[in-house]
This record gives sequence, C-alpha cells and structure tokens, in this order.
Amino acid sequence: MDKIRLGRTGLMVSACGFGALPIQRIPLKDAAYLLRKAYDHGINYFDTANAYSDSEEKIGAALADVRGKIVISTKSGGKDYKTVLEHIQLSLKRMKTDYIDLIQLHNPATLPDPDDPNGTYAACVEAKKRGYVRFIGITNHGRERGRTAVLSGRYDTLQFPLTCIAPQEDVDLACLAHERGMGFIAMKGMAGGLIAHAEAAFVFMKKYPFVVPIWGVQRESELDQFLELEKNPPRSEDWAAEIEKERRELSGNFCHGCGYCQPCAAGIEIQTAARMSLLLRRAPVPPLMSEKTNAMMMRIEECLHCDACKSRCPYGLDTPQLLADNLADYKSFRAGWLAAQAEGTKA
Repeated sequence: MDKIRLGRTGLMVSACGFGALPIQRIPLKDAAYLLRKAYDHGINYFDTANAYSDSEEKIGAALADVRGKIVISTKSGGKDYKTVLEHIQLSLKRMKTDYIDLIQLHNPATLPDPDDPNGTYAACVEAKKRGYVRFIGITNHGRERGRTAVLSGRYDTLQFPLTCIAPQEDVDLACLAHERGMGFIAMKGMAGGLIAHAEAAFVFMKKYPFVVPIWGVQRESELDQFLELEKNPPRSEDWAAEIEKERRELSGNFCHGCGYCQPCAAGIEIQTAARMSLLLRRAPVPPLMSEKTNAMMMRIEECLHCDACKSRCPYGLDTPQLLADNLADYKSFRAGWLAAQAEGTKA
C-alpha cells in the first residue's frame, strides 16, 4: 500500500489509516481479526483514544507482536497535567507498548497555554522527554482553533474533519497545515456515515496527497471496501457528479454524529436522532420504522431543554431545535410509510 509522510514527524503511514473508534462496539475476537487483517493487507497506521472504552486494549491484543512495524496515535482529553500523564501511562499499558508514536490533545475547547507548567501541553512535553511519546499533535472540530494550532508551530499534527462536502475553508486549513510542515489527519471522511458512496469520499481525499485519512472500521465489509479502493482506485472524473450531489444534499447544518453532545440527561440518542431526516432518505427505511427506533425518537419529547448538548456541540449547532425538527419530520414520514404499508397489505 502507498505511504504518506506525516508532516515533520517523518513517519511514513499507510494511505489508508485505521480509525479504531468503532471497534469498541464489537467483541475482542472480532476486533482483533479486523485489526490483524488490516495489518496483513498493508495498513500500518492505527488511530485511537483513551476515551474509546476498550479500543486501546484491542489494539494491544491484536498488534503487540508487530509493534515495531506499525504507527499508533492516541488521544487524551485530560484537562490538566496530571490527568494527561495518567492517560498516557494507561494507554501504554493497554496497548502493551513502551512508546506512543503520536499523542494528541483531544478536541480541547480552548487551546492549551504552552507556558503553563501545570497544563496539558506541558504534560505532553514531559511525556516526550521521558520517551513515552515521540510526537505531539492536537485534534479539533473548530476551524479557528485548528488554524491557531497550526500557526502556533507547537504541534506536529492536526486531526480535523475533512470530507468531500467540506467547505473550502476546511480544505484551506489542510493546505495551511501542510505548508507549515504539519501532518494533517482527516477524520469523519464519511461525514459520520451520511456520505452514501465511499468512492466519492475516497477520490476526494486523493486530491490532497499529503492528507492522511483515518476510516472508521467496524465491519469486515468496510475494511474490504477501503482495501479494494486502495488497490483499484476509481477515476475521480467518474465521481465528480456524485460529489456535487452529496454537497447539495448535505449542505448547511447537520449533525456529524461525533457524539460529543453525550451523555444526554434525558437519555436521547442524539447522534442518531438528530440525523434521522437524512438517514430516512439515505439508508434502508424498514429498520428505521421499527418500534425500537420509534421509541428512541419519542424520547425527544422528554427533552429537559438543559442545552447541555448545544453547549458541547463542536459545530455550534442548535441541537435541541435540530432534534425537534427531526422528530417532526420522522412522525410525518412514519405515518406516511405505515399508511402505504397498510394499503399495500389490503391490495
């Protein structure tokens, strides 16, 4: 598989990175199989986080014996020096390694003060001195914070959402990072699963050969799809119209499914419910009409209007209003669908 130089780190990582957030949702045996298959087929870059429940343990179980042949990045969302160091030490233990290639500060709401000896950036510097980590990066969903991080010159990499429906400003940020010698790691390449065709997402990423995409993988079919795309890349001109279609349909504010709004005090599955209108028109409908899904959507009526989800949204969405709009659309859609099913039964 082709390799991409991860900016000034000099790390040569596979053009197809393995996003290990989704493997927290599957059993250890299945996760280990996917991770090992990815490695056996040329993927050498695996991205995870301290917060992804048992994702790090699964990487350790599957890949500890080939540690010297892979690149691992993880993240800490710690708010202070002590917590970040504790997270790093825990990550080392979980992944059965004595070093982390890239430690990333995980989506901070404000950039750390580099001169604060008790701050999170200082903790990363100390971890590097101790040999726990090799390079320091940052992840973010805020464009201005991302730009400030790039211009600071203090980080080796930036991980940021980038998709084929991204505004030009996001592409410009990726280019700026590259110009400044930073590695640029693209997350959310499938817009949280809303982009209908992986081919469209793939050809877009290939337009920027310095961008390292990390594709979230939970199923073998997903892994196989990206491996096949790397092996037999589609022609960009064949997918230009599809990319434009995706941009039109997904323009404006929509929930990216990142989950930073959680937990919800009312138990609403926000990252699914807030995208329901799009899912109804971009995914198989029958599963979305189940009683289980209906019950999930009806939880929106129990919203406490505490606005905690709104305050946590890295995209600045009015999440409660988005939930209300999606519920109204869902009720209307479901009523029409059930009526059509009943009519079909009569016929």
